[in-house]
Amino acid sequence: MLHPLEFEHVFTPGECLGIIQSVVSRPSAEAGLVGGLRSANTRRSEICWLDEDGESAWVFKRLLDTFAEANRRHFAFALEEFGERMQVALYRADTGGFFDWHVDFGDGPVAQRRKLTMVVQLSEADSYAGGELETNCDGVVRQASRIIGSALFIPSFVLHRVAPVREGERYSLTLWSHGPAFR
Repeated sequence: MLHPLEFEHVFTPGECLGIIQSVVSRPSAEAGLVGGLRSANTRRSEICWLDEDGESAWVFKRLLDTFAEANRRHFAFALEEFGERMQVALYRADTGGFFDWHVDFGDGPVAQRRKLTMVVQLSEADSYAGGELETNCDGVVRQASRIIGSALFIPSFVLHRVAPVREGERYSLTLWSHGPAFR
């Protein structure tokens, strides 16, 4: 089984704050599940989408470079494209924000091509309690870094979750890379 890979300092704290500020004024939507399903028993968060061009082009470029390095160093997956926009998620304590155990790979035409998931920690670690990003690829639960600007890479078929946020707010940035079916 392929274990998670982490990179520190993909973004500076100031850059993370800038990404958050760029979405705060945008309309957000209640987050759903693969296939457009919604379940408050599985996920409670708000999401906004960032385009790969325009004012978010620099964010996408940084993620693209980091994806390439992670795949070259650790995964060696056949990756062909980024078939979805970047997703900024907000998990709030006052709404009981969380995302229960799940995988990012799914049955939909886009989700079934997801191969590699990247999650960037946008919030300062001391700005919220709970909200741990956890993975389980081999029966052992591992907690991802809470360092602002750090990124976690996992194969999209690996179980992961965001534990309930008990205080404050947790922002994250997620991007998926897509390719042919695993063999």
